[in-house]
Amino acid sequence: MRHGKKVIHLGRKTAHRKSMLSNMACSLIEHKRINTTVTKAKALKQFVEPIITKAKSDTTHNRRLVFSSLRDKIAVSELFRDIAAKVGERPGGYTRIIKLGNRLGDNADMALIELVDFNEVYKTDEKEKKKTRRRGGKSNVKIVETTAIEDEVAEKKVKKNIETTADKLSETDAKNEEGIEDGK
Repeated sequence: MRHGKKVIHLGRKTAHRKSMLSNMACSLIEHKRINTTVTKAKALKQFVEPIITKAKSDTTHNRRLVFSSLRDKIAVSELFRDIAAKVGERPGGYTRIIKLGNRLGDNADMALIELVDFNEVYKTDEKEKKKTRRRGGKSNVKIVETTAIEDEVAEKKVKKNIETTADKLSETDAKNEEGIEDGK
């Protein structure tokens, strides 16, 4: 059973693990993406996401809390200046882990961990319209822009149709009158 095993130990003592995660977090903040093993990436994600959440509100207290975890002045200033501005709207999930396959030397599972808002490949500027399951009402009226020449051609066709219809009606009436006269 795994009761109370929240921390991923990574086969290291506590001080070594904290130092390694701190250094990896500083590298992630500086370079916006790093390659590491899948297990270390998952541990780093648990370590760095609360730090980024603290960086969203720029107070002295939050800066001191973040500095106590990272222990790198440049990384802290970049986190509060650049990264916090980009992730201000996001409610969480600041990092993404992409599995890369196995390392050649020892066959370890490798992964790329990156900050989501700094990836231009997946980023889309336009927001998609929310899709609903309801069918939108479509109107049958079509608005057609025409020129004066097209209007004249359309009027001639209509007049021609009216004339041919009138001629057919008059022929039919004439035949009907002949038929009535012949029948009497």
